[in-house]
Amino acid sequence: MDAIKCMKERRSIRKYLKKKIPKKILKKLIDAARYAPSARNIQPWEFVVVTDGKKLKKIAEITDYGKFIADAAACVVVLCDSNEKYFLEDGCNASMNILLAAKNYGIGSCWVAGHKKEYVGKIKKLLGVPEKYEVISLLALGYPAENPKPKKRSLNDVLHWEKF
Repeated sequence: MDAIKCMKERRSIRKYLKKKIPKKILKKLIDAARYAPSARNIQPWEFVVVTDGKKLKKIAEITDYGKFIADAAACVVVLCDSNEKYFLEDGCNASMNILLAAKNYGIGSCWVAGHKKEYVGKIKKLLGVPEKYEVISLLALGYPAENPKPKKRSLNDVLHWEKF
């Protein structure tokens, strides 16, 4: 898929078909994530891919705005080593690569906040994440059962030349 088309067509999907994502595709999504840019090429990320229905339901219960994770085929928990200065930026880059790669494979996705949320400690405990890692994002994945068409601000509304 053309990269610009992928960026323009990707939407947050919160309703999924009852269809598993092949492990081969999930691996490709993580492979795309590891190619994200990172400060000084530190690559501070780790990824936990959750496909077990019971764990997906538990993650959904723990979150405040991610209840739909219970119906997803998978959830990728993006983690970064908090000892690295730019761990948040790096983790966000990796998260976005996953979302775009998912669109390329016909998989819907939705970013659920992680970093600085009160529930991240519970997520880390559930998944056995070492203390030094921060949860950057929870990425719900599944084959779309909806096709949202949110209105986007126009280019003229957001573009400024030389000054605000």
